[in-house]
Amino acid sequence: MISNKNILIAQGGGPTNVINMSLVSIIKEEKKLKSLVIGSLNGVNGIINNRFKNLNKISDNDLKLISQTPGAALGSTRDKPDSKYCLEIFKILKKKKISKFYYIGGNDSSDSLRIISEHSKKIGYDLQCIHIPKTIDNDLVSNDHTPGFGSAAKYVAQLFSGINYDVKSLPGVYIGVVMGRHAGFLTASSALLKKRDEDGPHLIYIPEVAFSISKFLDKIKKIYNKYGKCVVAVSEGIQDENNKLISQKIIKSSEYDAHGNVQLSGTGSLGDFLSKQIKLKLKLPRVRADTLGYPQRCFLGSTSEVDQKEAYKIGVFATKFSNKNNNSFSAGILERKSFTKIYKAQFFANSLNDVAGKTKVMKSDFYNKKLSNISKEFLNYALPLIGNKIKETKSIF
Repeated sequence: MISNKNILIAQGGGPTNVINMSLVSIIKEEKKLKSLVIGSLNGVNGIINNRFKNLNKISDNDLKLISQTPGAALGSTRDKPDSKYCLEIFKILKKKKISKFYYIGGNDSSDSLRIISEHSKKIGYDLQCIHIPKTIDNDLVSNDHTPGFGSAAKYVAQLFSGINYDVKSLPGVYIGVVMGRHAGFLTASSALLKKRDEDGPHLIYIPEVAFSISKFLDKIKKIYNKYGKCVVAVSEGIQDENNKLISQKIIKSSEYDAHGNVQLSGTGSLGDFLSKQIKLKLKLPRVRADTLGYPQRCFLGSTSEVDQKEAYKIGVFATKFSNKNNNSFSAGILERKSFTKIYKAQFFANSLNDVAGKTKVMKSDFYNKKLSNISKEFLNYALPLIGNKIKETKSIF
């Protein structure tokens, strides 16, 4: 590796509540090693536009504040480098004598890093590329779970717990459209604080199981007749039996990012479509649909203390491992063999190629198809991740 330690850090993709915990832990660990730590503003886009920040100059007090702040402190991007883009990247990296590049991001950011790593080998530039995982979608392969998921899951769980009491007060049908793209983990988290069968969410729909509008309506009618209300959690990425996104079927034109991802729940059209079907075909009163949107990944009141600690520790692990090993890698959280009350995350280094651009989906035993709801197995898996700082609730009736 290049002898003088010039380190580059960037953030890519959608932010999370705890993304800056990883950023700060890397800065602090590399500063201990006397590295010059440089931040690229707005991900890889900042490299080609020569937009950098000397992170060594940030005070310890400011680092503490940054660590507990949601959103990407360095700014983010969804750019996907091609060969021409990589040529521009390496012109700048060579000038700055960068020997190590930490990229904090999800599936697409890991794929961008893989492309950069492969290009460095092709041109003979010695660059260690390190992927630090983050995504609220929890869809990175080879990982038990991903930093960012725990806090988003806490937000979704608390929101649906509150909605349950609201709909109990003034009965009706409520639909909440949840993020997660092609994985149902976040939507499934809507039931983590459910206490009784009569509590919502009564129905949960995830991308991993084919969605049928007729079966959807039948189940809502059955639940409503039984309880006089129905709370439903729906993933933005639900698909029909032909793997066609429901959101694409109801929108004539779709937007895509540089990685080829279609915009899913940003418009509110899926919730509007489903609520309209209920009103038209079931004639039920008080039908409401909300698209939960960005608060899932940035609401300050939902940050999980478990998520914070793991996001920080994975940055520490990655820094220490990278200084013992010159190879590129993706830091990860080791998959649990069983889900017990005693929980502790274990970190490991994974091949960048094994993670980059791939999508993990929910295991079949996490979901009960017959009931359209989560299983006890998922409850045991996800509940430790949202932490213990949850308010107790109770109703009179």
